[in-house]
Amino acid sequence: MLFDIFIQLSFSYFATVAFGLFINVPRKALNAAGISGAVGWMTYWFLVQAGINAIPANFMGGLGVGLIGLVMSQYKRIPSTIFNIPGLVPLVPGASAYQALILLLSGEMDAANEKIFSVIMIGGAIAMGYVVSQLVSEQYFRHRRNKVLAKNDEQNLDHDLNEKPH
Repeated sequence: MLFDIFIQLSFSYFATVAFGLFINVPRKALNAAGISGAVGWMTYWFLVQAGINAIPANFMGGLGVGLIGLVMSQYKRIPSTIFNIPGLVPLVPGASAYQALILLLSGEMDAANEKIFSVIMIGGAIAMGYVVSQLVSEQYFRHRRNKVLAKNDEQNLDHDLNEKPH
């Protein structure tokens, strides 16, 4: 089991870094992008190993990629999409889409329709997980900004009250 975890972690990291190189992610962001992809894939993989269906597992993987991308963007001072685009690649159901195409070409329409529906649901789950992470971050930063503004208003009010009139 430990060997499987190591293999899954390594390949998801290196696949993400390789895709990042392919789409010209800045060198200083490649490691963080690899970590983002590894977090998303390992979230998905552990949930599938626990018996969770692929659709909610992909949702959680997309959520993980989005959240780790936001953390990395704060740490590296780079837009989060630099980490998120390559980070989502390991979750993309490419093999299932290929199998759906093969089923279509072989004339097995019922099986092909089922596989296509599965691919669409998985892609939608990944997208929804990512969107939820963006909404969570927006709420977090709005709360943080409002907290800072309230503190500044309080300090300005104290200053105005303590200031002597001319």
